[in-house]
Amino acid sequence: MTAPAAAPAVAVALPWVDDPFAEAIRAERGPLWLRCADGRRIALDVERWCAPVAGADHGLLRRCVRAGQPVLDIGCGPGRLVTELLAQGLPALGVDVTRAAVARTAGLGGAALCRSVFDRLPGEGRWGTALLADGNLGIGGDPDALLRRAAELLAPAGLLLVEVEPEEVDERLLVRVEGPDGRTGPEFTWARLGARATAARAGTAGLPEVERWHTDGRAFLALRKR
Repeated sequence: MTAPAAAPAVAVALPWVDDPFAEAIRAERGPLWLRCADGRRIALDVERWCAPVAGADHGLLRRCVRAGQPVLDIGCGPGRLVTELLAQGLPALGVDVTRAAVARTAGLGGAALCRSVFDRLPGEGRWGTALLADGNLGIGGDPDALLRRAAELLAPAGLLLVEVEPEEVDERLLVRVEGPDGRTGPEFTWARLGARATAARAGTAGLPEVERWHTDGRAFLALRKR
């Protein structure tokens, strides 16, 4: 008797990979949004991410340089922060799930891995500074898990610099990336937190707040690993 043929593998579409985000990164322009299940649209600033560092980026970079330790940029996107840190003589590595973003970072002379922050990464427990900029606190839709993971990656007394929402918000969302033609990618969970909610969750994760600041309409926290 002939064995039945195996069912063909079904490819699963991935957010930030099989949606308009990768196309926007390659084109270096939007418009691009997160389309929420409740109908809201949250703009994604692709042009700023693909441009050279500017405005509030400099405050992040100054704090990295002041710390003087290797930097892990979690969700590095098209690589503007990683490449600028390297240009300033500071070892830096980006991590992102989007191949187009990793390729662009490498093309700029930066170093990046196409990997999730929850995958095995180089230097776990030894990074002096880590970044969660450009809304990346939303990764995975579970900020508690993400902050615990960041704490695992940091060295003792390591610094996590987090960009938070300018307003006090604390929400978990079901979203899709939406392009200018209305096409959307697969649904996934995301999170948006302001400074107060982030500080509370970070403290529980062993990352108490040491500084907060606002620049050019953007808001940030510095968290120090116990």
